[in-house]
Amino acid sequence: MSTAVATAEPVSALNPRRVAWVGVGLGFVAWFIALPPALVRTPVPSIVIAVLAIAAGAWAIAGDERRLGWGAIAAGIIGGAGAIASTQSGTGHLEDVVTWSALIAATLRYATPLTFGALAGIVSERSGVVNVGIEGMMLMGAFFGIFGADLFDSWFLGLLVAMVAGGLLALLHAFFSIHLRADQIVSGMALNFLALGVTGYVFLDHYGDQGTPDNISRVPDVSIPGVKNLSFFGDAIGKTNLLIWLSLLGVVGLAVFLFRTPRGLRLRSVGEHPRAAETVGISVIRTRYLAVMTSGMLAAMGGAYLSIGFVGSFNQGMTAGRGFIALAAVIFGKWRPAGALAAALLFGFSTALAQRLPAFSPSAAVLFQALPYVLTLIAVAGIIGRSRPPAAVGQPYVKE
Repeated sequence: MSTAVATAEPVSALNPRRVAWVGVGLGFVAWFIALPPALVRTPVPSIVIAVLAIAAGAWAIAGDERRLGWGAIAAGIIGGAGAIASTQSGTGHLEDVVTWSALIAATLRYATPLTFGALAGIVSERSGVVNVGIEGMMLMGAFFGIFGADLFDSWFLGLLVAMVAGGLLALLHAFFSIHLRADQIVSGMALNFLALGVTGYVFLDHYGDQGTPDNISRVPDVSIPGVKNLSFFGDAIGKTNLLIWLSLLGVVGLAVFLFRTPRGLRLRSVGEHPRAAETVGISVIRTRYLAVMTSGMLAAMGGAYLSIGFVGSFNQGMTAGRGFIALAAVIFGKWRPAGALAAALLFGFSTALAQRLPAFSPSAAVLFQALPYVLTLIAVAGIIGRSRPPAAVGQPYVKE
């Protein structure tokens, strides 16, 4: 009996993708140690760490993980350059800009409307309907939230009015997109202009040039016992607006619903293979209607946060394109709630940072305002790359 000795090439325990992510993390660390509270005043450690990040990226590229590998190299270069610039800056300016508790709190504030908008986009597109009208639904929520709170002297009723307004606008989008099988992108854009017109007209007709009153009931902040005393995070999240917590709970709840419940599986099946879903008894039309209306209510909650949770007033067009950034967050997160939250936090952090950077150069304040959009483009196009949407998204369904 002959025996054959099988030889096999040694398999590396290092995964190129993991190495690339380690490189991205090292690029962050290279800059972090030059900032408060560490404040390492020599650039040598940061340069060493940045070189390791670049080496990790190069190794990942050699292992055919090109996109993330280049992301690690970029992170190493940016982290090293940022660390050098930080060590050359005065500690007073650094401490004014990089106050982590204030940055974290501001990040959550700026990320919350985007989180609600991204959850709205995920719910709608997982059912197969593109919802470009998130911007308009957020704007409806922003105005009718403060309008309802003023009318009923209750932030809770104002929030309900906002959700009803967003849901009705979404119902209109569903009617055109699902029932009439109109182009979903055209329908969504038309509703954005409709929302801009409706909110602008009612706002001027009801409040005139005086604007919304100052004493309108607002969504309260929630204090969690014990959290306030925690180091680093305590000052940031010890007392936080209720809608911020609801947005974070919404991420967890939607993730559980989509991937851990039968109803979530049905919703995803409608967005992937509607014909197959119909054959097993799932109503594609009803599921899509419910998903789009839920999407509108979630988007309206994001808009209501702006008016009765954050600012305490309403200005025409105050959503300022956040609905479209939320759609970018959906793509960034690959139609998953956790990924969309990460994108919203990235945009929120870059916005919070851009608000504080003029301490270094007041003349460049306008330039700093572009930072969130630049970072979002780099993250979506450079690191995340192409994402696969639900197979049937944007395709009208004709019942046989």
